[in-house]
Amino acid sequence: MKFVDEASIRVIAGNGGNGCLSFRREKYIERGGPDGGDGGSGGSVYMVADPSLNTLADFRFARKFKAEGGEAGSGRNKTGKSGGDLDVAVPCGTVVRDIDTSELICDLTEPGQRQMVAEGGRGGFGNTRFKSSVNRAPRKTTNGTQAEIRNLALELKVLADVGLLGMPNAGKSSLITAMSSAKPRIADYPFTTLHPNLGVVRVGALQSFVMADVPGLIAGAAEGAGLGIQFLRHLQRTGLLLHVVDVAPIDPNANPADSVRAIEAELGKFSTELAEKARWLVLNKIDLLASDARAAVRDALLKDLGWTGPVYEVSAATREGTENLARAIMRDLEERD
Repeated sequence: MKFVDEASIRVIAGNGGNGCLSFRREKYIERGGPDGGDGGSGGSVYMVADPSLNTLADFRFARKFKAEGGEAGSGRNKTGKSGGDLDVAVPCGTVVRDIDTSELICDLTEPGQRQMVAEGGRGGFGNTRFKSSVNRAPRKTTNGTQAEIRNLALELKVLADVGLLGMPNAGKSSLITAMSSAKPRIADYPFTTLHPNLGVVRVGALQSFVMADVPGLIAGAAEGAGLGIQFLRHLQRTGLLLHVVDVAPIDPNANPADSVRAIEAELGKFSTELAEKARWLVLNKIDLLASDARAAVRDALLKDLGWTGPVYEVSAATREGTENLARAIMRDLEERD
């Protein structure tokens, strides 16, 4: 199924049913009086977080959702049938906003979480409601109220503990493959990752965390270069960012420190919160360096960046260093909890 992380829909709750104007008319019963029933309430529209979904692709074609309206009341004081509520299933991690008012309606992060997004109308009163000692034969009724109609923007932010960040071809997809059971597309050309991928990394029998890989960034992404920054929202929920750096680029004149600074600049343009999130450097493709050159490359990179945070050296191709990285991540996540 094609990955879709944004959608716009229209939700329409059900109108309330009208009240009934009726009088009791039975043989041998004089002055039977009013017996008009109330109208039924209209159904409401709810958004429900469904853990079996992982994309908003279903909303590419189905964009209008309408709940049942309430039925009108009838004689013999019969209340009209209420309209059924409508549940709209969305993936966990979906943010729902009102397009017209920009109001944040809900953020569905827990499986089964349910939130009303359009309230159904109330049923109208039948003429029985207006009977009194001075008005024994009321002819007054009320109509059911109109239901809410809303235009909603749905935005999916994947739920992950750790997010991978880096330039195209830095080896993010290879790393998530080496550390988890995820099977993203891998190739020797840029932008092989076109949508976020999730993988579960198992550290021990009862220890695991979720890792997310998003399409690579390039300088100028905030202005629309490459795939842009539309996928960075998926890293906003993560507790830790792994900045994957290719320490053996194909271009011998390329400076890995420049790629790190370029992505840092794009993070700042996108979100101050994301730019300030905990971030580790993961130096990938060390298998392409001579063993005696690794320390020199690492030290030169850290000195150029002035980096003082955690640094890990790995090879996604040979899985060297990936187990130590996974254990360090697990310890960090447990300490955060």
